[in-house]
Amino acid sequence: MAKPLDPEMFDPLCPSELMPIRVGDKWAGMIIQCLEDGPRRFSELRVPLRNITPKVLTKSLRTLERDAFIVRTIHAGPSRQVQYELTSLGRSLLELLDAARAWAETHLEELIDAREAAIARASRTS
Repeated sequence: MAKPLDPEMFDPLCPSELMPIRVGDKWAGMIIQCLEDGPRRFSELRVPLRNITPKVLTKSLRTLERDAFIVRTIHAGPSRQVQYELTSLGRSLLELLDAARAWAETHLEELIDAREAAIARASRTS
């Protein structure tokens, strides 16, 4: 059994929308990261991804499954359990996501400055 996911796994102040390289939607990279250590149930994923609605998490998981990055397994029994797990294709994204995260951390100030400058320009022209 995998250890529980850290509720503070993702910094709530991290501007993830500044990440210039994305796999899937806004949440896909974080979901893939949550599955790195093994299969997880929906409720487990909600712990570090507390800002995502159940509807959006479901949609993201379905998209990742459609694209063959994760597999959804239903375990029959008295308490039906559904687990999500990375496929080998999904696991191959981990190195790419680590490199993209390292790049973003290195260039975070530049990304924030560029975003703020664009917002300022847009507000002057409105």
